[in-house]
Amino acid sequence: MRTRTSRQSAGAQGDRLPDGPDHDARLSAALASVVSGARRRALRDGDRHIDTAHLLHSLLESDPGARAALGDDPRPARLLGYLVQRSIGYGLRWQGTVEDSGAGPAVPGPAGLSPVAAAAVAYACARAARRGRVRADGVDLLAALVTDPRSRAAEVLDRAGIDPGEVLARADGQAGPAL
Repeated sequence: MRTRTSRQSAGAQGDRLPDGPDHDARLSAALASVVSGARRRALRDGDRHIDTAHLLHSLLESDPGARAALGDDPRPARLLGYLVQRSIGYGLRWQGTVEDSGAGPAVPGPAGLSPVAAAAVAYACARAARRGRVRADGVDLLAALVTDPRSRAAEVLDRAGIDPGEVLARADGQAGPAL
C-alpha cells in the first residue's frame, strides 16, 4: 500500500550517508545493531548524519539496560514520545544540519556519524576500556550520550524532564565487573 506522502530518501536528495561498516571492533554486537538502527532512522528522516538523538532512540528501543538507567517513572515514555515525534514535528529544525555542539573537536568515527555522535561512540569505547571491557555496550553509550549537555540527545532528555546526571549515576551503578 502506498502512503499519501512520500519522502525522498537521503540518497535521492544527494545527501547520502556513507556506506560501510556500522561499527568498529570496539562495539558489542548489540551496540553495532543500535548504530545500524540509528542509520536507518537517519536515512528515513532524510538526515545526512546519524546524530545523538538517532543513537538515543535506537538504543532505548533495543537495550533494556539503557532503558533501566532512565528510571521507571513516566519520563522515559515521554522521552520516547519526543524521539518518535522527531520526523513529524519535534526536531524538524535539525533537518539538514550537522550536529556539532562545539564542546570539542570532531572525532573521527564510524561512517556517517555527526561529530558529536562520533565523540559519544569514542567515549563509550573508552569508558568500556576503563572498566576492563573489550567492547562498549548500551549502558556505555547511554553514559556517553548524557555527557555533552549541548548534544541533541541531551536536549531531548531535558525536554522530557530527565536529568542527565541521574542517568549517568544509574549507568555507573549498572556497570558490571570486567569480563
